[in-house]
Amino acid sequence: MTTDTLSDVLRSVRLRGAVFYWLSCGEEWAVEAPPAKEIAGAVNPGAEHVMEYHVITKGSGWAAIVGEPPVRLETGDTVMFPHGDAHVMSSAPGIQPTRMRRDWIYATRKDPKPIPVVFRTLTEFTYGEPAPESPTNVACGFLGCDLRPFNPLIATLPRLLHLPAAGEGTWISQVMRQAVNASQNKRPGGNAVLERISEMMFVDAIRRYVERLPEASSGWLAGLRDRHVGRALALIHENPARTWTIDTLADEIALSRSAFYERFVRLIGQPPMQYLTQWRMQAAANLLRQSHAPIASIALDVGYESEAAFARAFKRLVGTPPASWRRIQNRQ
Repeated sequence: MTTDTLSDVLRSVRLRGAVFYWLSCGEEWAVEAPPAKEIAGAVNPGAEHVMEYHVITKGSGWAAIVGEPPVRLETGDTVMFPHGDAHVMSSAPGIQPTRMRRDWIYATRKDPKPIPVVFRTLTEFTYGEPAPESPTNVACGFLGCDLRPFNPLIATLPRLLHLPAAGEGTWISQVMRQAVNASQNKRPGGNAVLERISEMMFVDAIRRYVERLPEASSGWLAGLRDRHVGRALALIHENPARTWTIDTLADEIALSRSAFYERFVRLIGQPPMQYLTQWRMQAAANLLRQSHAPIASIALDVGYESEAAFARAFKRLVGTPPASWRRIQNRQ
């Protein structure tokens, strides 16, 4: 049930991946990436939220949010920054990094991807030329997604998500390295393969993160894993148009009304009916974007008998009436 609901959300928020840089690093190197929101327009145009990730395909290194303790990375490890924090990648902690400037990132946004970046010294790098053999290679990419009307996933993720290569993660660096090679050699479909790998990697990362969450965790992902709350979330996602109440949901999952309500709020952080409304608006947004169905028909599909009531609810959450929102989306 967890997998289905998670997949439902991932599809609805339009996950879009891109591998942007292929770093070749010497024995000593350090680079600081700016906050993702500063460069989102260059690396993932049109995305409401952008996350950066790095895969160590050869060698080792360290990763840290600026001002926070670093994490050791080995060959095959992946590190992600779900909230878009400025961060440093380096060969060792404490090295003064070269900052990737916002203007340079925008200036190279139309160059063929992934852009080879060769760190020759701590303060000097070149780009756009074939990378020489080096001790460390890092694939750097970005993932964009929607935050509105409703994306419960991002807020529940840590600021730094480290995924060791051991076990199920071993495929990532191998496939990434092969895909980068195909793209650099101009083989047909190379860039599309890189985009899909980025998205697959994110889905795999979230699945693995859920599996290792401590038992006492809270948040949307912890709610998915909970036997009762996860079932309630799945019911809401499977049939948002049903006239759900706290009582009907509690009956379906075999809990008392009070026990269900307390458990849902403790794990998800909001009441069940508020969650239902927000998911209905997300489902409606997908229908508005992907179909030409009348607003009244979409209202019925997500559980509103009145088009006016649906329009009020949509505008209250999104800030724009559904018809206007659809026109804006169609122009993008």
